[in-house]
Amino acid sequence: MKRVAFISEHASPLATLGGIDNGGQNVYVAELSLELARKGYHIDIYTRRDNTAVPEVVEWKPGVRVVHITAGPPEFVPKEQLLQYMQEFTFQMLFFMSRQELYYEIIHAHFFMSALVASNIKKTTGIPYVVTFHALGLVRQLHQKQQDGFPPERTIIEKHIIDDANLIVAECPQDKEDLLDHYYADPDRIVIVPCGFNPKEFYPIDKEEAREYLRLPKKDKIILQLGRMVPRKGVDNVIRALGEVNRHNSKIKLLVVGGESDSPDPASTPEIGRLQEVARESGVSDQVTFTGRKGRSLLKYYYAAADVFISTPWYEPFGITPLEAMACGTPVIGSNVGGIKYSVVDEHTGFLVPPREPTALAAKINLLLSDADLHRTMCKNAIKHVRHSFTWNKIAASMHQVYNQVLTDVHKPAKAPVLQMVTDHTALLNLLNLLPGFKSSVV
Repeated sequence: MKRVAFISEHASPLATLGGIDNGGQNVYVAELSLELARKGYHIDIYTRRDNTAVPEVVEWKPGVRVVHITAGPPEFVPKEQLLQYMQEFTFQMLFFMSRQELYYEIIHAHFFMSALVASNIKKTTGIPYVVTFHALGLVRQLHQKQQDGFPPERTIIEKHIIDDANLIVAECPQDKEDLLDHYYADPDRIVIVPCGFNPKEFYPIDKEEAREYLRLPKKDKIILQLGRMVPRKGVDNVIRALGEVNRHNSKIKLLVVGGESDSPDPASTPEIGRLQEVARESGVSDQVTFTGRKGRSLLKYYYAAADVFISTPWYEPFGITPLEAMACGTPVIGSNVGGIKYSVVDEHTGFLVPPREPTALAAKINLLLSDADLHRTMCKNAIKHVRHSFTWNKIAASMHQVYNQVLTDVHKPAKAPVLQMVTDHTALLNLLNLLPGFKSSVV
């Protein structure tokens, strides 16, 4: 059995989805770990403790544990403010490993801060690591500019990780291009492994049955937007497009699923308040319904109840929700960016449109909803497409090959003689302080 450590500092597989910092990365970490466990791996997922009520170790699923690392206050902290706690995270993770006498064949880091932890652990123990960035700082800065809240050190850290990691896992061809163009990464050290969906969780359901279950009107045309409520996701673009579609068909409704609370509360999710104002300005307030966040078990009903799923972010490293929608037999209209232009086949499983262009989006909505034969064909195509290429089982098989490549390429060290000797905080701290640039304030 191969023992692998996942590090996902801000995105726990146990978190409730739909919040500002809980989305695709949480799903990726959860689903990939479960599939790898089914293939005989033992996975420990290290994530930051943000709640005093959770135990240190959660035996989550067969072969998968979640380890909560105390680094910073045990409460929610925006991911933009977490970098300051990564030294403590490194220290506490290594101390946990030493107490448990754990050794991992490989570490899979998720996001740049987790990769920083993995890099320091590699220096200390020799354990190799791969990294899936999930988002790149320079790409984020291009789109968010002064609204980007991450510290400037992010870019320096990412460039270090790109040189230091044993392999870099890009989620789509655009992700690889960004690594090459913005970070001058070595193309021979980049492998493309996309995200996936779980066919036992997302599958076609009769539309009338789904609408009855959700108590939605059966005769309206329903557009669905589902995901995190942050400006870059482009939900305002969908609302403005609805305003233009409305000129032709006032029976089209838009469901917006997501937020920080179970009800659509602008106080807890300010983005909902902004979007409600956009709906008023566009004259479609009576056609837009904000549902708040919904439990994952309900999502397949929302996907199946919709006539079309729309996702038009400014940029998107991958985007799991389009896969889930297509798995439920719903065509997708998505931004021609990032992973969406990789997963959505234009004019086959849906349409690709430029981001932030509501007129172009409105035209595709009108086309898809006015042509029953086209819609029916795209529904069938979408199911076949994702089942062929994007199940988590296939993704885990590809990641298994990535791990084997790393383990073949590296010279494996003896099984953690340092960690077996280090059994107290002081000794471990002395060891860590030998690392370049590592000066921990932990006592």
